[in-house]
Amino acid sequence: MKKPNPLHQALFRILRPLARLLLRNGIPFGEFSELVKRAYVEAALEDFTDDRRKPTDSRAAVMTGLTRKEVKRQREILAGEDAGSRDVLHTNRASRVVSGWVHDAVFQAKDGEPAMLAFDGPASFSELVKRYSGDMPPRSVLDELLRVGVVSVEGESGRLVLQQRAFVPAGDSEEMLQIFGEDVSDLIATIDHNLVSDESGQPPLFQRTLTYNNIPPEVMERWRRHAAERSQSLLEELDKWLGPHDRDISGQETESVSGEPVRTGVSIFFFEEPAGNGGRGGE
Repeated sequence: MKKPNPLHQALFRILRPLARLLLRNGIPFGEFSELVKRAYVEAALEDFTDDRRKPTDSRAAVMTGLTRKEVKRQREILAGEDAGSRDVLHTNRASRVVSGWVHDAVFQAKDGEPAMLAFDGPASFSELVKRYSGDMPPRSVLDELLRVGVVSVEGESGRLVLQQRAFVPAGDSEEMLQIFGEDVSDLIATIDHNLVSDESGQPPLFQRTLTYNNIPPEVMERWRRHAAERSQSLLEELDKWLGPHDRDISGQETESVSGEPVRTGVSIFFFEEPAGNGGRGGE
């Protein structure tokens, strides 16, 4: 019997839950296949340069297994796409508003915590939205933050109170699907980086997982709460360190610093699923 290909096995594990999400959102295989072709072509053309020039359509065809005609078609589609729609903003506008509320001294109380804000006026919620969300109507942003419980209205004064330091949209909304794309992309990019770090001479990026597969069901509710509380606490601690260095928060001019800006962060996610017999733990 032919020995299973470890990469094929890993890919199937990735694709299985992805297929469930795609089917739930009405994406047929043909549409998914078209996107895979496009990703193959872009990766071949952008990620495998030889320091002199980008690969030709012919070389990309050899790498991907697609015809030169198909490579050319996909390349033209990629060239015609709006760069802004493909290089999606890595934080949506509601998230930027919350981040500004947490880090910008203009919207903080004397103790450095996020202040209660009036809707209009100087140092108000409307001013916060204008600074960190561009042309989005402040009322629309507030309605969304109220809906997901990130913001509440103080009863007597009517001022707005930040209840959570992070905005996480619910369901299969456009914002949640954007986060899905970013989080999975970031995880795969980190794993890919670590797989070739010895060859590239670059240090590996931090990547750790804690897993046990024989946990009694009656423990799960307490574990969910404990993991969520500790994870949120860690992210808030890291945010306090890193957030003030962001140029959008610090107001530092790009021209005053050498080199291109860097997108960086840490992701934490919780998982659970039915397990087979036996128990194993590890980090």
